[in-house]
Amino acid sequence: MHYKSFLFDLDGVLTDTQRFHNLAWQRLAQELGLRFTQQDSEALKGVSRQRALEILLERNHRENDFTAAQREELTDRKNGYYREYLELLRPADVLPGIVPFLHAAQARGILLAVASSSRNASAVLEKLQLTELFDYVADAAKIRRPKPDPEIFLNCAHALALSPAECLGFEDAQAGVEAIHAAGMRAVGIHVAVTTQAPDYPLSSTSELETLWAQDL
Repeated sequence: MHYKSFLFDLDGVLTDTQRFHNLAWQRLAQELGLRFTQQDSEALKGVSRQRALEILLERNHRENDFTAAQREELTDRKNGYYREYLELLRPADVLPGIVPFLHAAQARGILLAVASSSRNASAVLEKLQLTELFDYVADAAKIRRPKPDPEIFLNCAHALALSPAECLGFEDAQAGVEAIHAAGMRAVGIHVAVTTQAPDYPLSSTSELETLWAQDL
């Protein structure tokens, strides 16, 4: 199968901004008197900001303690903290193997897109100096259903005028792999902690991306 497009998640795939998310959620959790563990961090990967807050509250048995307006204020506060930490992001924070893999894909005429639930995706790409490498970046603010729903991946395929079968998705989270499969695409998994569906092309890290060319992509 020769794919015509590669669709990338952002956090944990192109760069490791997960540590900034963790710091922001941990800061908010401390303010609210909530527990925030490594297991909680894993549960929040790959989902929208709103869903992440719901999961955190559920895991602390506090899901009924906040109104919709209060929840919106909390996610906005978390995002403010996250954007503070993003100021530390530099091009050197692009994960190993990503830039040469993107250039190799471009040389093969493969279209590149970002399918991230982060509303800060464009700002992150600018910080990493990756913006010019992508043909399309999904606008998370216009995506109504978060991963594992396939909407964002289908949005990318539609924007690139391609069928889902012509696209290959790259994810580091179980919810993302499920979303890719639900979209009718195959998935590359970067160190995915598999609990339901396994990725079609499992990798331990982005440094192994170049091995995918031997798969006749």
